Amino acid sequence: MVTRPAALPTVAIFSLGGTIAATNVGADHNGGVTPHLDGDDLVAAVPQLRLVAVVQATTFRQVPSGDLNLSDLTELAEAIQQRFDEGADGIVVTQGTDTMEETAFALDLLVNADRPIVVTGAMRNPTLAGADGPANLLAAVQVAASSDAAGLGTLVVANDEIHAARFVRKAHSSSPGAFQSPGAGPLGWVVEGRVRIVFRVAKLQGIPSGAPDTIPPVALLTSVLGDDARLLTTLEHLGYAGLVLEGFGGGHVPRVVVPVLSDLAARLPVVLASRTGGGETLRDTYGQAGAERDLLGRGLISAGFLNGPKARILLTLLLAHELDLDGVRGAFERVNASVASF
Repeated sequence: MVTRPAALPTVAIFSLGGTIAATNVGADHNGGVTPHLDGDDLVAAVPQLRLVAVVQATTFRQVPSGDLNLSDLTELAEAIQQRFDEGADGIVVTQGTDTMEETAFALDLLVNADRPIVVTGAMRNPTLAGADGPANLLAAVQVAASSDAAGLGTLVVANDEIHAARFVRKAHSSSPGAFQSPGAGPLGWVVEGRVRIVFRVAKLQGIPSGAPDTIPPVALLTSVLGDDARLLTTLEHLGYAGLVLEGFGGGHVPRVVVPVLSDLAARLPVVLASRTGGGETLRDTYGQAGAERDLLGRGLISAGFLNGPKARILLTLLLAHELDLDGVRGAFERVNASVASF
C-alpha cells in the first residue's frame, strides 16, 4: 500500500497554456486544439502529484507559447520570486514547447534563487493517444520538489530528462523526445520517481537582477546564401536597439554584408551567433572577410555557446538595464564563463 509522506515540500505551478493545456473544446473554426485547460485542470489529471508535493496551481496565462513576450516573462519572474518569498520549495512552469527554451533561459536570468525552477510542457495534446503532458508534469514536480535540483538555475524537464536552460533547445517539431542539449547532454533524469542529477552547472554570473521597466526591441536575423544586407540597413530605421545575427558555421557571413555590419556595430550592439544549433561561435580560426576573426575585430560580440534565440533574450535584458557596449560585451563573456559543469 502506498502511503503519503508525512511532510511534503510545497511546489507552485504556473500554467501559461500551450499544447499541454490544449483541447478541442471550444476550438477555433479550423477544428484544431487550443489552450483551454487551466492550472487546476492540469493538476487534477495527475493524482500522483499529491504523493510528491503540496501543489499550488495558478493560471498565469492561457495562450499558445508563440504569443508570450518578455513582458509576460518579467511579470512571471516577479510572481515566482514572490512565491519563493512566501516559502515555496520549488516552482514548475507549464507552457507550449515552441518557445520553452526561451522562457527557461529568461527565467534563469531574471530570478536569483537557489531553489528549483522547472519549465515543462507537452508535444502531444491531451486529446491524443499517448499524451505526454501528465508524465512531464509529474516529473517536473518531482524535480522541483528535490533538494538535489537546487542551485542549478532554471531547468527544462521533458521525456524524463533534466536539461539546463542555457543548453537546451527544441530539436524536433513533433517528437516527444524533442528537447536536447547539443554538446552538453542532459544534467540528469527521472526514473521511478527518483531524481538523478549526474552533472551540475555553474551559476550564471554578472547578469543585472530584477525586472526591467521597459523591453527594447532586438532583432534576430539568419545569414543565408546570397544575402545582400538589405534587411540589415533597415534595422535602425525600424527602431531596433540591437541585433543578434546567426552566421554560417562558426560565425561567418557573405563578404558583401561586412561593410553594413561594421557600420551598424559602431552604433548598436551586434551579437554574432551560429545558425547551426550546436557548438560555439568561433573566435580565432578563419581569416577571410566575413569570417569570425574579421567580424569580432570590427566590434561584433561573440554569443559563444548561446544560440540565436537565447542570445537575443540576453541582449534584450542587458539593454533593458541600460548597459553600454562594453557592459554588454562583458556580460556575454561572463555568461560564457558559466558553461562549465562539474
